[in-house]
Amino acid sequence: MSSTDTPGHDTAEPGSRDDGAPAHGVEKKGQPWYIEIPLLVVIALVLVFVFQTFVGRVYQIPSESMQPTLHGCAGCTGDRIFVDKITYRFGDPRPGDVVVFKGPDSWNEGYQSIRSDNPAIRTLQNIGGVIGIVPPDQNDMVKRVIAVGGQTVGGCSPDGGLLVDGQPLDEPYLKEDPSPVKNPLNCAFGPVTVPEGNYWVMGDNRGNSADSRFHMGDEFQGTVPGENIIGKVRAIILPFNRIGTVSSPDITAE
Repeated sequence: MSSTDTPGHDTAEPGSRDDGAPAHGVEKKGQPWYIEIPLLVVIALVLVFVFQTFVGRVYQIPSESMQPTLHGCAGCTGDRIFVDKITYRFGDPRPGDVVVFKGPDSWNEGYQSIRSDNPAIRTLQNIGGVIGIVPPDQNDMVKRVIAVGGQTVGGCSPDGGLLVDGQPLDEPYLKEDPSPVKNPLNCAFGPVTVPEGNYWVMGDNRGNSADSRFHMGDEFQGTVPGENIIGKVRAIILPFNRIGTVSSPDITAE
């Protein structure tokens, strides 16, 4: 019998010495804290940037224009909403959708920058805006899509319902009765044919919403270009007593 076949002499296991004692490798040290902590911060900021740029972000409702669906008013805590930025990469907004969009130029009257007058602070705010930890310095608004490209909107049904392509919409979300006597601004305009690729948007609080009706003299006839649409409102995430999804019903008449 050869020496390699000697009974009781097993092949050494990986990670151990020939005499059976465990092998001791060199212990690997981590990065110093002054490198590791900034690195973790950078990674977190990159993840926030990617999420808010491509997936979704949180917005605060600043006005009463979407009540009762979304709450907001001067001096109160407005709803915080989550806006989905993925859905419209694979499809277009539909009538009934609640959307956030960047206001066209004619909608910016009265808009005040949220940036500081201090150059250093403004620079930091701009950087924060790019990363996504500070709101962007633009006039972002939230409204409901009422009509899409090619549709004609305007005029009233006998009971005061807004007409799209001659048919009254089914709008259960309205704050007020849409009758011509109680809410004449609901449908007393137009008709306007929405340009292809654009959207006619209105607030659910028709008596207090400076929406497409108030910008009909601009280059888009009050409509919002598709490239200005930021995303679809999916849910209210704050305050806790109002947490829930935001519905986007089919509002077209059957």
